[in-house]
Amino acid sequence: MLGYPASLVRKVRGLALFTGSVALFVLGRIGRGELKSAFIRSVLSGATRSRIDSWTARFVPRLLDRGVFADAISRIAEHKREGARLVLMSASTDLYVPAIGTRLGFDEVICTGVSWNGDRLDGHLTTANRRGAEKARCFEELRKQYPGVITAAYGNAGSDLEHLRLADRPLLVNGSASARGAAAQLGVPCTTWR
Repeated sequence: MLGYPASLVRKVRGLALFTGSVALFVLGRIGRGELKSAFIRSVLSGATRSRIDSWTARFVPRLLDRGVFADAISRIAEHKREGARLVLMSASTDLYVPAIGTRLGFDEVICTGVSWNGDRLDGHLTTANRRGAEKARCFEELRKQYPGVITAAYGNAGSDLEHLRLADRPLLVNGSASARGAAAQLGVPCTTWR
């Protein structure tokens, strides 16, 4: 693309990469993890660590101020008072989930990892996408690490039922109608948080 600014060329290439990845996802040729990586690479590839950290420093407080249910904050505080070890598991990436975990007082964060080339974001995943069966695998590993501990787990999607069914005290929160139906079949309680 001679004569066009480098930033425009990168944006066009990123759009092409992501569009192709969406097509492959729809055709069943790639999974959600590959699609997630393609999106990150198309939008953020090459961004510096300081730029991502700056974005995270602005994003996380706004999210927690406006995007977290009061019932969730209460439940976290209740578990802390009980002396529970709090582990935040998310399919979202380590670009910002660890900052959320820190702000909310979690002891550990398990989320999808993203790779860097030195100080520049690469965008490929360094872990499996921490969703569905992979999140359940991580949950099982935690149970092995802390044998005999009573576990509570929360989720909000049908894909969370795989790890919720493994918990002593599971709870599907604000799930879709289909997720609530599947939860009922597994004996997983459901609730609505505001």
